Amino acid sequence: MPLLRLVALFLGLSIILGLSIWLVTSLSHLYMQISFTAPILANLLLLLVITLIGAIMGGYIYYVNKYTGKKPRSKRRKRRVGNVRVPEEKTQVAAQNLKALRKQVGQIQDTIAQKALLNRSQQIEADLQRGEVKVVIFGTGSAGKTSLVNALIGEIVGEVNPIMGTTTQGETYSLKLKGVGREILIIDTPGILEAGIAGTERGEIARKLATEADLLVFTVDNDLRQSEYEPLKTLAEIGKRSLLVFNKIDLYTDEDRDIILGRLKERVKTFIPPSDVTAISANPQPVQLPSGEIIEPTVEILPLIKRLVAVLRAEGEDLIADNILLQSHRLGEEARKIIEIQRRRESDKVIDRYQWIGAGVIAVTPVPVVDMLATAAVNAQMVIEIGKIYGVELDLERGKELALSLGKTLVSLGIVKGAVDILAKALQFNLATYVVGKVIQAVSAAYLTRIAGKSFVEYFKHNLDWGDGGITEVVQQQFQLSRRDEFVKSFVQDAISKVVQPLSEAWGDEELEELEELEEREVVEEMAAQLEDDW
Repeated sequence: MPLLRLVALFLGLSIILGLSIWLVTSLSHLYMQISFTAPILANLLLLLVITLIGAIMGGYIYYVNKYTGKKPRSKRRKRRVGNVRVPEEKTQVAAQNLKALRKQVGQIQDTIAQKALLNRSQQIEADLQRGEVKVVIFGTGSAGKTSLVNALIGEIVGEVNPIMGTTTQGETYSLKLKGVGREILIIDTPGILEAGIAGTERGEIARKLATEADLLVFTVDNDLRQSEYEPLKTLAEIGKRSLLVFNKIDLYTDEDRDIILGRLKERVKTFIPPSDVTAISANPQPVQLPSGEIIEPTVEILPLIKRLVAVLRAEGEDLIADNILLQSHRLGEEARKIIEIQRRRESDKVIDRYQWIGAGVIAVTPVPVVDMLATAAVNAQMVIEIGKIYGVELDLERGKELALSLGKTLVSLGIVKGAVDILAKALQFNLATYVVGKVIQAVSAAYLTRIAGKSFVEYFKHNLDWGDGGITEVVQQQFQLSRRDEFVKSFVQDAISKVVQPLSEAWGDEELEELEELEEREVVEEMAAQLEDDW
């Protein structure tokens, strides 16, 4: 209890006692004076005194119980699942995540991905209901993981062999530890950082199992290499509670063992406390004495067992709940990524359709530059359709408003003139000068429509927000992406097949002769100047 509160209670008690003594003394004199003349009134006065003193003492006791008594231990509500009590608020959040996930999965068009996500969400729910704690043994090949499991289980559960790659799949074993009121699943994983395609595949299996662990036991047989440090740190950063085990200490002198153990604690102290770094010998090697006698050293696994028991007793409930919450969150992120890829693919189809429709209309029916921008470069109907893909309903007026705003941005940033210059240079390597002059307006319209569409994808992706840099930054980014040589080459090839060739077939010989007399640079400069003047 704080010192200030103790002083306040002492002063309060002193005042109450002082007032009580004064009140009793005063009223006793009054009682003696009136008891002879009015006994009934004297008795009522005595009853009043007793009631008043009782009320004061009762109030004091209530205050003491309220502010100095023990706080309720069940401030965090928990519910029992199987043999484990799991924090209620964390499971509720996980349940909400899984509920939201099921809604997301309904939007996924890929039936294989959809089924895989549903199966994994059901597995998370099943893990919660069973209430088992998963302890994953993780580390490099031949670090002694299987030997460690053997020592924990107390019997041979897998082949113990110093050759890397012995464990090719995750193996699960049940374990009961005294003092831990839940079943423990020990999961032995393949080694990481093994050579070859098969080794890489086994490493991926091990990492996947590690991300699903309630508690991770990372096993090494020497100081941490950088290639070991990185995956351990990564797993700790995503929220994996980890123990670091220095195995095979029987191969080192006491001095070397202490040095390595100290280095391990120092290297991981930012994400693993020193108390969670232990030294063991799960499968000590036989020792031959000078006399020729061979001694079988005893297994030294007790430090790890003690730490496992301590961690699981103190944190077991939270470890299970945190892992369920983490798995549901990661599953939701995976679903969102799939949906985002799907939305981008659908948006690209919409943009592709509108850019060539607009280009075709403008090519066969030349229009003023302002109309070209309003109807093709920033087509309002395209904005509405992209919005629907992202779950945003827009009316035509709002679509026109957004389209006009982006069209003005294209001109103010000089992107319209830049687009004309880029496409004119690209087209001259593929077409005759007179053809360039004829199609530059249509192809430019398609190009600007693409930039506008890609910009609106970013706008809808971020919940109708252009970001800190505003519409200007988004449009500039999309223009920079669209001016890359590899994209421009691909775009021009599409433009030739979808715009130029149909126009060439429709043009007559007389028109071609007249167009041939125009110089490419004059056409480009004239169009760029017109674009600036009109806006």
